[in-house]
Amino acid sequence: MNLARFSRYLTPLVLLAIVAGALLGHFAPARAVQMEVLGKSFIAVVKLFINPIIFLTITLGISSMGDLKKVGRIGGKALLYFEIVTTGALLIGVAAALLIRPGAGVTPSGTSGKVAEYTQRADTFSWGHFLADNLTLQVLLLSIVLGVILSRYARRGPIIHALKVASKYVFRGLHLVMLLAPIGAFGGMAFTIGKYGLATLLPLGKLMLTMYLTMAVFVFGVLGLILRYCGLSIFRFLRYIREELLIVLGTSSSEAGLPGLMEKLEALGCAKPVVGLVVPTGYSFNLDGTTIYLSLSTIFLAQVFGIDLSVAQLLTMTGILMVTSKGAAGVAGSGFVVLASTLTALKVIPVEGLALLLGVDRFMSEARSITNFIGNGVATVFLAHSEGELNHAQAQRALRGEPPHHQAPDADTFGGEELGDEL
Repeated sequence: MNLARFSRYLTPLVLLAIVAGALLGHFAPARAVQMEVLGKSFIAVVKLFINPIIFLTITLGISSMGDLKKVGRIGGKALLYFEIVTTGALLIGVAAALLIRPGAGVTPSGTSGKVAEYTQRADTFSWGHFLADNLTLQVLLLSIVLGVILSRYARRGPIIHALKVASKYVFRGLHLVMLLAPIGAFGGMAFTIGKYGLATLLPLGKLMLTMYLTMAVFVFGVLGLILRYCGLSIFRFLRYIREELLIVLGTSSSEAGLPGLMEKLEALGCAKPVVGLVVPTGYSFNLDGTTIYLSLSTIFLAQVFGIDLSVAQLLTMTGILMVTSKGAAGVAGSGFVVLASTLTALKVIPVEGLALLLGVDRFMSEARSITNFIGNGVATVFLAHSEGELNHAQAQRALRGEPPHHQAPDADTFGGEELGDEL
């Protein structure tokens, strides 16, 4: 089989798999729920590549940079960008909830045993645990340290060569695994529809519609303007990463598309060190979709219980979410756990109201995962542009679907070196 030729049809195959999974979930829910193992297994295998790719990308990137102050500057810019953009996303979520009022007229349901599980986990959450348990951040820090050491080591040649060869085979393995993306997307979508059913969307349809509209405004408005500032089109960018977006949609996991996103951003013309520093850091701190979900859901629950939040309470909620949303990626069931901790800290809205969201959370997780994913891609492009580390000509060719002029299909470029046959 010609794998390169097969990969050209991957996007329509993933889309077809999503539709097939949804149909199975609707017409044969019991059988569809059993497909969960396909989605989970695919995500688990892709996760195996995330940390090696982060390690190799950052270590190789930093070790090739002559100016280590630039590394610190990129990191500082990234954190500042994340804070500004996620705060903007939070305020957009608040404004949408206050304007559309998705919780008006919704009747509170009884409490659910699952709510106690999330509130208990919210009580035990701490920043110490977040930093200690977040393997991605640990790998990020280790890679930075090793990259700095190698940049100062005079005899680093053989080590760099070995890392480049390892990078070649890691990405080659990833390409093989991604051929299984249709199976993973089918399993994830079949499970979601089979377990929760499309009927669960009807009572909270206004909330779902509000959330999707708000995230669309954020993506095409805020992120679109950021890309336009960089001289690129948001529509072409989304088309460029459409394959990864469909995988995220099918699996409801941004992790499933993370390695592919990093590779495509490099092919877009973003420098390897920028990609290596910004994408994994953004995965923990640049959660635009999650921030919109949290602000929207908090005000939705206040409206359900007839609680008119004062300006002071809205400001307090905003301040709490600015902190709690940053730890979302380090917690399983992150959206619910962070939302529970926010409601607990706010002490105004009954935490039991989370039971209302249990049925539709899985559907909303797809929207927030996709928004998080796009947001991290745009952040990387913006920071590469601001540092003069974005090859605009290469970016335009990539967005038009043209191969780079200067490199062969299997070649990799890095720090001005052509790796070609060596990799």
